[in-house]
Amino acid sequence: MLSYTLRRLAFAVPTVLVISLIVFLLLDMAPGDPTASLPLTIPLEVREQIRISLGLGEPVLVRYFKWLQMTLFTEPMHILAGLTGWNIAPEGPRILSWQTRSPVGDIIVQRVPQTLWVVGMGYLFGIMIALPIGVISAYRQYSWFDQVGTFVSMVGFSVPTFFTGVVFILVFSVWLGWFPSMYDTTHVVRDWNSFVFQVKQIAMPVAVLALYNASQISRFMRASMLDNLNQDYVRTARAKGLGEKAVVLVHVLRNSMIPVVTVIAIGIPTVFTGAIITEQIFRVNGLGDALIRAIYVSDWPMVQTITFIFAVLIVLFNLIADVLYGILDPRIRYD
Repeated sequence: MLSYTLRRLAFAVPTVLVISLIVFLLLDMAPGDPTASLPLTIPLEVREQIRISLGLGEPVLVRYFKWLQMTLFTEPMHILAGLTGWNIAPEGPRILSWQTRSPVGDIIVQRVPQTLWVVGMGYLFGIMIALPIGVISAYRQYSWFDQVGTFVSMVGFSVPTFFTGVVFILVFSVWLGWFPSMYDTTHVVRDWNSFVFQVKQIAMPVAVLALYNASQISRFMRASMLDNLNQDYVRTARAKGLGEKAVVLVHVLRNSMIPVVTVIAIGIPTVFTGAIITEQIFRVNGLGDALIRAIYVSDWPMVQTITFIFAVLIVLFNLIADVLYGILDPRIRYD
């Protein structure tokens, strides 16, 4: 297992580097200029000096390697220094947002807690809802529970989150007045009343994301369970006198989780990068909102950095899913 993990890591590093290079070059060739938002009265020579101060006067490959060095070392060290108070932040330039002229790392640190609080809870609740629904639907195939679960999951997965979010706002915020329609990122939990307000304002975005994630994962869980329930080892376990609960929850569920682990692992990076559409609907000041705003104003340093983080997380959690295969299924060996 260790040798396999090391081999995968050795392959993952150049994969991430190639992805970062492609993303950097594509965005560098895209239209957009950091001085576009400046007043037209500013002379051209001043605009050029601003471009040079941002590092745009150097060849593209030089800028790429500088950006990569700051992404892998400078920004993480500044973030770690800010979180711990240690004096380890290196001197030198940082990745600056063209829109705010602030370091990209600082903006990401400010946005991550909102994203993890809302999107992370939506994903966690989605998994907690999907797994038992998928198991029960498969075990009681064609029952009323299976029919209702199939209908709800198909609707939840087929209807886009921007439509579901608007419906939730219309029903629960406008008509019933139960929850606020917008997320207040400045709210601080100090007492019980402020905690209740926090629960109310995250209820709708978490519900929208949980419905979408649960609909997808429950379908995979059901299909995998149905495939394993008809296997010979299940009939053998029942013939040996094992209880139905042990057969389903110990033998069938463990093997059925193998493809579901892939779906869950691939979806985890979205927790860190934010649900772009949902954050826009409920005005959640997270990474997804930062990404979409950066795209609107052609803030390529912000887009490059968030996209690179997303690529690293996808590769990392794919590796974790492969390792978990060996834990869930003893037949899988990597040596």
